[in-house]
Amino acid sequence: VIGASTHTLFCAIVAYGLSKSRLVGRNIYTTMGVITMYFGGGMIPTYLLIKSLGLLDTFWVYIIPALFSYYDVVILMNFFREIPPSLEESAKIDGASEFQIFYKIFLPLTKPALATIILFNGVGQWNDFMTTKLYITKEYLYPLQMKIYEIIVQSNLSTMTESGSTDVVVQATTRGVQLATIVITTIPILVIYPLLQKHFIG
Repeated sequence: VIGASTHTLFCAIVAYGLSKSRLVGRNIYTTMGVITMYFGGGMIPTYLLIKSLGLLDTFWVYIIPALFSYYDVVILMNFFREIPPSLEESAKIDGASEFQIFYKIFLPLTKPALATIILFNGVGQWNDFMTTKLYITKEYLYPLQMKIYEIIVQSNLSTMTESGSTDVVVQATTRGVQLATIVITTIPILVIYPLLQKHFIG
């Protein structure tokens, strides 16, 4: 919840600024964002960066590195540009600040885009266990996905030790554990999607 919410808000703030042609250095920022869409630092440089920032074995390693995605910024920029400039001009005449215009006009009018980003980013963070494998060693910081991964690995190991993996009962039990974990991880998404569906239809 924290990761998806902060990611969406951060991307929306960046997109709001980049959607304004009057922004100084807009082309430079846009070019820098496009570069991040095609090139990444790689696993080892990213690990060294996370370590230098002091995010190893902390809860914030799930939040801060996932704050920004230029793909989502582009989506929100297109929505912001479709909002009539007259709304912003009338708000400024009434004395509204940039933050008031952003929160009270632009965000409410882009609910479908915000709902889409929240859903996809939330699903991505919910299914992510690589972050834990790479940057977390303390078990109390393990998310559900990592716990389920350990259960599946342990069930596979127990199957291999039982009669050279020929025991049908043990194999069926292991298969049942794997299917049960899939159901468990799917339930939150099935609950959240109907709540956001109205924004997609609207």
